[in-house]
Amino acid sequence: MIDLELLRAEVASHPYPLLFTTVSGAHLYGFPSPDSDYDLRGAHILSAKDAVGLLPKKETIEFSGLRSGIEMDLVTHDVLKFFTMLLKRNGYVLEQLYSPLVVHTTPEHQELKDVAARCVTRHHSHHYLGFATTQWDLFKKDEPPRIKPLLYVYRVLMTGIYLMRTGQVEANLVVLNNEFRLPYVPELGERKVHGAERGTLASSEAEFHKREYERLVAQLEAEADDSQLPDESGCRDALNDLVVRIWLQNVGL
Repeated sequence: MIDLELLRAEVASHPYPLLFTTVSGAHLYGFPSPDSDYDLRGAHILSAKDAVGLLPKKETIEFSGLRSGIEMDLVTHDVLKFFTMLLKRNGYVLEQLYSPLVVHTTPEHQELKDVAARCVTRHHSHHYLGFATTQWDLFKKDEPPRIKPLLYVYRVLMTGIYLMRTGQVEANLVVLNNEFRLPYVPELGERKVHGAERGTLASSEAEFHKREYERLVAQLEAEADDSQLPDESGCRDALNDLVVRIWLQNVGL
């Protein structure tokens, strides 16, 4: 269970007003271990002085540390940077925006979700293919191989395939597997959730997962080719109008 009271206390100390804050990482992906940290992500709104002054802008604010014995990782981007990242076919910020694990929200958060649905294109597949390659390399590097990066591989590829099919962001591996029905996913999840962060696989299992990784990569590429999603996003003007309105409202103009 997520301790929302603890997380809300954490974001309450943020130096700027927040557009939203959600939980990402293993809790969002559906396989947190007892020792998993909390990954908080969101968007903040710079003050007029900090937004227009000559000093370096605090576009990204990060904090990592212990709160009540729990490791906390908080990262927020200024709304202008966050909106710009949405235009760059960045699946990671989409997942943060649409995370159902909401710690702090505003009416503009919901409005942004409505607008961002028009930002999704077939080319978001490149984000998920690249992220899967990175996680697969991490999986191969360890001896014995660890379950955690392997679950990330499957989560990323399944999220990408689902996005290409539906245009909807779904980052939870358990929910995704209701559609994909990969028989090995629940067992891997159990071993990760009820073990430690460094839970491992037998070396003999690696070859099977290599074949599955290659199969899902090919499936994501095929789904992108066949997707009904547009080649170009249609959200730029709406994002511009929203970010201007958010900032003007925040400074009282």
